[in-house]
Amino acid sequence: MMSAKSSDPGATAVGEDGALHLSLGRVGLQSGAVLDEAVIVVKTFGHLNARRDNAVVIPTSFGASHRDFEWMVGQDSLFDPARHFVVIANLFGNGLSTSPSNSAAFAAGGQFPLVTAYDNALAQKYVLERFFGVRRIAVAIGWSMGGQVAWHMASLFPDDVARLVAICATAKTSAHNLVFLGGARAVLQTDSAYDAGTGRFVRAPERALPALGRFYAGWALSQAFYRDECWRSLGYDSLESFLNGYWEAAFAERHADNLLSHIATWQAADIAANDRYHGDLAKAISAVRARVLLIPARSDLYFRETDVRAEASHLDDIRIAPLESPWGHRAGNPVNSPSDRDFIRSRVRDFISC
Repeated sequence: MMSAKSSDPGATAVGEDGALHLSLGRVGLQSGAVLDEAVIVVKTFGHLNARRDNAVVIPTSFGASHRDFEWMVGQDSLFDPARHFVVIANLFGNGLSTSPSNSAAFAAGGQFPLVTAYDNALAQKYVLERFFGVRRIAVAIGWSMGGQVAWHMASLFPDDVARLVAICATAKTSAHNLVFLGGARAVLQTDSAYDAGTGRFVRAPERALPALGRFYAGWALSQAFYRDECWRSLGYDSLESFLNGYWEAAFAERHADNLLSHIATWQAADIAANDRYHGDLAKAISAVRARVLLIPARSDLYFRETDVRAEASHLDDIRIAPLESPWGHRAGNPVNSPSDRDFIRSRVRDFISC
């Protein structure tokens, strides 16, 4: 399904944590641009069964890696590796799969192209078929941007995806979500380290990265989270120490050009924006034949439940399980919220068991 390859693809390396670095060769993108010597990094758990129908794919999310989703795998978690073959696939642009930070062409002064959710979906589907012999996907599941890629898989390969689970995600980035992302981009681009002429950073932005952390803190978590001082459960004794120690510190470690790449991917997410559906969102959604579970968080400030339900109106075989939590968008990847993790685990395990 990849549009272009210049070399015979094969596994190129195994990381220290067992992640596989898979070479795709030369990959043509939706925009017409090309990724030379593209690599996707995946982490796998469990084994394929004899029928090859127990594969689960988990695309990662904004700035995240496979490590951020390993909580989904385990005997007492969402997917038991004794029953499922789980592939956590790193998105292009996240710093592990081909990204500005590890691209030889970008390091030499070239532009890193727009890589869409469509591109990620096709590349991950190709990886599943080429490297693991998986054609039919038992479950495509993702949170946030990962959920958008899972939506794309189910729409682009309707006969090959049995179940779709999208957590705090929509099939198309909403207008309000675009406003949020535009703000995040603006925070980065105001730094003196950003060269508007080349569209890239000439050095690491010392001010913009922690500032983006502060900006993100007001969107990723809900009003109730701050009103109820939920940050105390993370060990912080003041709001300022939380914003500085959690948000500023986390974004200070990010690669700014990778962030710009992922913002662009997120902004462009639309399962109808391709040659198959020609912008017809209802047609693209209704093409999904998978059984669908949608888990919006009611306090999510940008993947709103109303947008999730509006898209769901184009499907018949669908479950919607709203998540009540003060953790906002972060409730969908509940590393620090056991109750949210229990809710998601319960709903997903029930969904995949029937």
